[in-house]
Amino acid sequence: MPTDLFKDFLTSEDTLRIYTGDMLAFASKKDRLLPLMEYLATYGAICQTVTIYDKIMGNAAALLAVKANAREVYSPLGSKLAIQTLEKHNIKHHISEVVPYIMRDDGKGMCPMEELSLGKEPEEFYKVMKARIAKSS
Repeated sequence: MPTDLFKDFLTSEDTLRIYTGDMLAFASKKDRLLPLMEYLATYGAICQTVTIYDKIMGNAAALLAVKANAREVYSPLGSKLAIQTLEKHNIKHHISEVVPYIMRDDGKGMCPMEELSLGKEPEEFYKVMKARIAKSS
């Protein structure tokens, strides 16, 4: 069943889907880390384990997946840094293409969120992201 959900996700316009069991709990078409941050703001206190389908699983997203109580993640693209974080927190991962790190949109260096996530624990990174979002609102 998860393989069918992943195939369906890949052909959709969604950038993120989060399932509790076989029930879709959250979906978004927004870019970057905003969908995961919205999910955490809305459902963060719920301790139920989830399965996350994300179009890009960089280390920043992996840290937020830990915070979201993910037990498994699926992504067509992920970084080695993300895999290290997921393995450290015993989260199963199914990543189609693995790259050393997520690149900036212009292809010149590491994605700013990937860079910001380096050396941080999930809760610490989440707080940094909340502060950044509050500051930009």
